[in-house]
Amino acid sequence: MKNSSPIGIFDSGIGGLTVANAIRKVLPHENMIYFGDTAHMPYGDKSAEAIKYYSLKIGKFLQSKGCKAIVIACNTASSLGFADLKEFLGDALPILNVIDPVVDYCAEQHHYQRIGVIATKATIKSDIYAVKLKASIADVKVQSLATPLLAPMIEEGFFQNNISKTIINAYLSSPKLKKIDSLILACTHYPLIRKEIEEYFNNKVEILNTAEIVADDVKRKLTALDLLNTSSEKPKYQFFVSDKTSSFESSTQLFFEDKINLVQNNIWGK
Repeated sequence: MKNSSPIGIFDSGIGGLTVANAIRKVLPHENMIYFGDTAHMPYGDKSAEAIKYYSLKIGKFLQSKGCKAIVIACNTASSLGFADLKEFLGDALPILNVIDPVVDYCAEQHHYQRIGVIATKATIKSDIYAVKLKASIADVKVQSLATPLLAPMIEEGFFQNNISKTIINAYLSSPKLKKIDSLILACTHYPLIRKEIEEYFNNKVEILNTAEIVADDVKRKLTALDLLNTSSEKPKYQFFVSDKTSSFESSTQLFFEDKINLVQNNIWGK
């Protein structure tokens, strides 16, 4: 495997772009291939078996593209598809998820006592954050809330406006998030509305920058595996989607300023 080989990143849609952008900032020389499964977005209301299947199929696609590592930039797929994908690909290449780095970060901070978690229905139903956080932090209280409208809202470009503010405030006012001291945005779409979430809590609750936490973890892991790209050539970014949408293309350009060559690739019929 060449060090110049790309990092593969996938999500159900545009949310994983927050992770891809964070990785680009800490690893500016890395080539990347991104796959947005817009045909099946959102993953949050899909069955566990469906999400496992999507993860395996996309992982196989990214492997066929010569990726040196795969980042599952989706909390739902990380909670339900990570173990299967890791077993499926074996030692062929490292598989990284977005949950373990955030749990490890919380454990290292030593001051979180009431951690809020907002995510899709599937992630909350899996209870993976509560289980992992309680196993890592003594006496921590984890307060979880499913927020199923947020990812589709963001996917359609509705953020930083009155519509998004109304929906966000309705969720965050839930008694399930009462008295939290920190909040995990357990969906990679949610950093796109982080500012609105901070405004709701009036900066009295620490909103974890999960995308940056994951990017730092990717850098550490690739460094440890001696897989960092040392080339000085301009990095190449490729974007694939299972179904072309105008919102995905415009959102991609929020992070990657150059003109984006968005390729539709329906891998499900193959």
